Amino acid sequence: MSVTLRTAPTLAAPGLVLRCWRDDDVDALVEAHRDPELRARTRHPLTGPAQARRWVAANRQGWAAGRRFSFAVCEPAADGERLVACVLLKDVTPGRADAEVGYWTAGPARGRGVATRAVDAVSRWAFTRFAAAGLARLELLHQVDNPASCRVAEKSGYPFVEVLPARPPFPRDGHRHVRHRA
Repeated sequence: MSVTLRTAPTLAAPGLVLRCWRDDDVDALVEAHRDPELRARTRHPLTGPAQARRWVAANRQGWAAGRRFSFAVCEPAADGERLVACVLLKDVTPGRADAEVGYWTAGPARGRGVATRAVDAVSRWAFTRFAAAGLARLELLHQVDNPASCRVAEKSGYPFVEVLPARPPFPRDGHRHVRHRA
């Protein structure tokens, strides 16, 4: 079934292209989710092509509904492009001042600033795109045992705000980082 997307932009960050997910991303998604670190940090790791296809379709539906905007983050490669991360904007509701940004980075791309550049690009896009709807604040949440996510948050303009107590489905306390519209 084909879903008509609302305007699904292609964003750019230094050395990166952020775009809507496509059916031909399935193999790269499955490969990225084989990484033990990603599996440990993701609530719903993808285990095979059928699950990855459903995930891509669900992301298209999020765009169509206008509330959840997930971007495939890619680097240029000799044979086209390589999937290196995912950044999403979720819980966007007209009239609501806040939403949440989440992300994951494929193992080979970690430690190279990919997440920082991609999170910053999506954050800038979100504040521009949804300012008229009232968006003024973005949150980035992660578990306390993930110092790499703390660094990504800080470097992409999300200062630490508070510790959040553990609550299902998250087994550990978390950090809340917040970025405000300029």
